[in-house]
Amino acid sequence: MLTSSIGKKTVMAISGAMLSLFLLAHMVGNTTAFFGREAFNGYAGHIHDLGGILKLLEAGLLFFLLAHAGVALLLYLENMQARPERYAVKKSSGSGLIAQTMPYTGLAILIFLIVHLANFHFTDRTTPPSEMIREVLGRPEFALFYIFSVLAAALHISHGLWSLFQTLGLSHPRYNKLIMTGGIICGIAVGTVFVLIPVLAVIYSGFLL
Repeated sequence: MLTSSIGKKTVMAISGAMLSLFLLAHMVGNTTAFFGREAFNGYAGHIHDLGGILKLLEAGLLFFLLAHAGVALLLYLENMQARPERYAVKKSSGSGLIAQTMPYTGLAILIFLIVHLANFHFTDRTTPPSEMIREVLGRPEFALFYIFSVLAAALHISHGLWSLFQTLGLSHPRYNKLIMTGGIICGIAVGTVFVLIPVLAVIYSGFLL
């Protein structure tokens, strides 16, 4: 099954769904930043207190990320080697322009993840999380990079949710508009919350104080 195009797309759909669930949960958790330093540090502290469970969750996320990115690369290369005409699915996906940007937004997200982990995960754990956010996102150049990456993620997830239902055979003419709308709403929510954090860190010196 995994050697077929449908099998690969199924892996993409399932791994993408798992990563999207994490992103939405991460988004909800990060809204604590809007309630001040203590609220955000408390949220981060609860996450770190998970200990071994956190390690298992991180391992699971890494597995789904590698599966998603690896299969995406295989599909992209297969598509490039195929006949000049593009897949009919791409033309009928409901958002052709966004669909064509998926490989590029995916690459932007991968680059961002590396930078993000270097700045917030593989770092000095003695520094309060709120202080790390203010220090890193308070720099305009990194804030702009963060905003660009988040907007790429918002585009990616908005079309990804649509593709998920298509790939798993869960689409139906009666519900397709609702599915597309749901994907757009999720993309807007992710973009709004994650963009507000660097914007506030740059323009409001008291953010997270």
